[in-house]
Amino acid sequence: MLITDYFKKFLHSSQSSGIILILCVAISLLIANSSLGASFQNLLDTKIGTEIFHLNYPLSIWINDGLMAIFFLLVGLEIKREIVEGELSSFKSASLPIIAAVGGMAVPAGIFYLFNQGTDYVKGWAIPMATDIAFSLAIISMLGKRVPLSLKIFLAALAIVDDLGAIVVIAIFYTEQLHWDYLGLSALMVVILIALNFFKFTKHIFYIIPGIFLWYFMHHSGIHATIAGVLLAFTIPTNVSTTEISPLEKLEQKLHLPVNFLIMPVFALANTNITFKDGMVDGLFTNFGYGIILGLFWGKVLGITTFSWLFIKLKISSLPDRSSWTQMIGAGLLAGIGFTMSIFIALLSFKGHPEIQDEAKFAVLVASVISGFAGYSLLKFVGKKKAGNLEM
Repeated sequence: MLITDYFKKFLHSSQSSGIILILCVAISLLIANSSLGASFQNLLDTKIGTEIFHLNYPLSIWINDGLMAIFFLLVGLEIKREIVEGELSSFKSASLPIIAAVGGMAVPAGIFYLFNQGTDYVKGWAIPMATDIAFSLAIISMLGKRVPLSLKIFLAALAIVDDLGAIVVIAIFYTEQLHWDYLGLSALMVVILIALNFFKFTKHIFYIIPGIFLWYFMHHSGIHATIAGVLLAFTIPTNVSTTEISPLEKLEQKLHLPVNFLIMPVFALANTNITFKDGMVDGLFTNFGYGIILGLFWGKVLGITTFSWLFIKLKISSLPDRSSWTQMIGAGLLAGIGFTMSIFIALLSFKGHPEIQDEAKFAVLVASVISGFAGYSLLKFVGKKKAGNLEM
């Protein structure tokens, strides 16, 4: 099995930053539920930028739409490299995370709908669809060698497809208005980036500048701007040479440290500031709470493993190298960490209803914690068992 050195470095740095990420979650929750909570929220709501180019946004928007676009750029680079020369280079292996992501979106949405059909809550059907790529990758990376690299690549690819699916759902069902002029300009930027690749431009600056414009136009189009990072990543030139370092590989090296030790911790601090209120726990034991929690915790793993099993049995796809079905279940559980994108969809679904938004955010947090703990524990147990068998 061919796993690139760059992906190994990415996972190694993700493993190191995973502990920092979890600490930032704890710190953010503590701040949100202390006397500093209001001040911290005011900081996140502080507008930064200029009105001249319509770029005067709260700090939280700059973090979630701006900094996270850089995170998606790095993950997109890693996925492209594996498609070109690594674990995802064959159709059987590359097709699995795509079909698994489809199952991981359809089944949770169906579970939520069954619990909430005929009520006003049904418009939140997309809340349990999304996988939080930052947290899921951080947790699986913390397992180190207990988990095969191919499974980590599978989860990364699945989460990318999953988040892209969530962005499409937001654009179609939750965006009040799409601005087609900005979408057209975004498409133009993509064409320019593809042309630069075709004519073999290698300096990063030729891609970064159109990439910034792509982000700007995508953000103003009404579609979540983080997709710009993925689109940019897939236009950066690479090669299959083991001696010549490609522009893609050079950019990966530059992004590893700032992404894993600055962007992800800041992201965690900004998005975990959930203030606990009276009645939140009771909200978990309603059809609304059941739809979110069971959708993320049970629906994700059920959809991912069922769709994967079906396509593997049909010999369309194949299991990640050296992985077992138990480990696939563990990866499916980690995909139940919905968090940021799920919370984002909840905010869009129930605009003007802060009490419902708070219930949804708390249910997403609970489901994500349960899914993360269950997935980590299962993968750790299987990893220890396999190590024990090898020693025997």
